[in-house]
Amino acid sequence: MNPDLQKLQPYPFQKLAALFREVTPNAALRPISLSIGEPKHATPRFIKEALIAGLDGLANYPTTLGSDSLRTTIAEWLQRRYDIPALDMKTQVLPVNGSREALFAFAQTVIDPSKPDPVVVSPNPFYQIYEGAALLAGATPYFLNNLPEDDYALNFAQLPEAVWQRTQLIYVCSPGNPTGRVMPLAEWKTLFEMSDRYGFVIASDECYSEIYFDTPPLGALQAAQQLGRGDYKNLVVFSSLSKRSNVPGMRSGFVAGDAKVIEKFTLYRTYHGSAMNPVIQAASIAAWKDEAHVAENRRLYAEKFGKVVELLKTVLPVALPDASFYLWVRTPIADTAFAQQLYRDYNVTVLPGSYLAREAQGCNPGKDFVRLALVADVAETVEAAQRITQFVQKL
Repeated sequence: MNPDLQKLQPYPFQKLAALFREVTPNAALRPISLSIGEPKHATPRFIKEALIAGLDGLANYPTTLGSDSLRTTIAEWLQRRYDIPALDMKTQVLPVNGSREALFAFAQTVIDPSKPDPVVVSPNPFYQIYEGAALLAGATPYFLNNLPEDDYALNFAQLPEAVWQRTQLIYVCSPGNPTGRVMPLAEWKTLFEMSDRYGFVIASDECYSEIYFDTPPLGALQAAQQLGRGDYKNLVVFSSLSKRSNVPGMRSGFVAGDAKVIEKFTLYRTYHGSAMNPVIQAASIAAWKDEAHVAENRRLYAEKFGKVVELLKTVLPVALPDASFYLWVRTPIADTAFAQQLYRDYNVTVLPGSYLAREAQGCNPGKDFVRLALVADVAETVEAAQRITQFVQKL
């Protein structure tokens, strides 16, 4: 067996299940989960119809590159969304089976294990796939703590020069999970300059980019264009339909950016066997071409955030994030105790922030925070917020 498997930590939801086994939830209240970032809004009917209409595609093996129609549709969406020149759909766009699979596989492509002690840098808290991808690629993960006193920014000074010299890949997430922070242009500029200096590749996870309140979040490709980096050197973005279009089970997304890097990633995927099902491709084309359902999705999230923040701010320090569907909330007691007692007394599930982070630079930056995923319908989400308010009032 691969010995690096022993380095993998339990997934956050495994830890949560173990925490909850110690208590019994209040059976008088129906369970409400705010722990998992799985969209619960209805999948648009036209996407379902496109799936059905594309069923003849089951008669064909999918190609690694995907159809020209899908890649063209994605390139056109990127151009509209970010007001950037059209990407070359043949060399700069690659459909993938959701961003999760691609984010993991990407490290296997980028990391060169022949070089001594390769490093993968990640934000902290973070999406645990980044860590697992690094470890199973034979690299060592290092973490940049996203702290409230830094406005959850990537403080590059946290890591010594010797670490940056060994860095081959950095994962960034904007809008961030769990903070919802959007990286500003100045931060991108610094990151690009560091990539030029040390030669590492940037993997920009942008799966929450279409859930925002007013201003569309700045994307990595957009930032690169504004900074005169039209070749997207060492930059690849990852996006998905899961959150944008409420189709988490469809597993559809794309990577886009540096043609040289994507060429190598395509080679890896040719052997990896991760080509997108032709039926999914047909539905994906329909989804990327439509914005009306995305605007309605945002309206629902904005309604929930408005009501939930209004309730919780009476008892907890909460504020709207820049984007995404999470609230990152500081707790008045230990985050694990908060989650366990809330589950026991009010049958509401939230995720302890310490489960989303690692000890780095002398602290766990998720400690004494919880992540609330406002993914359920408006009524259920508001009811959960009411219960949390009652719980905190009794602490």
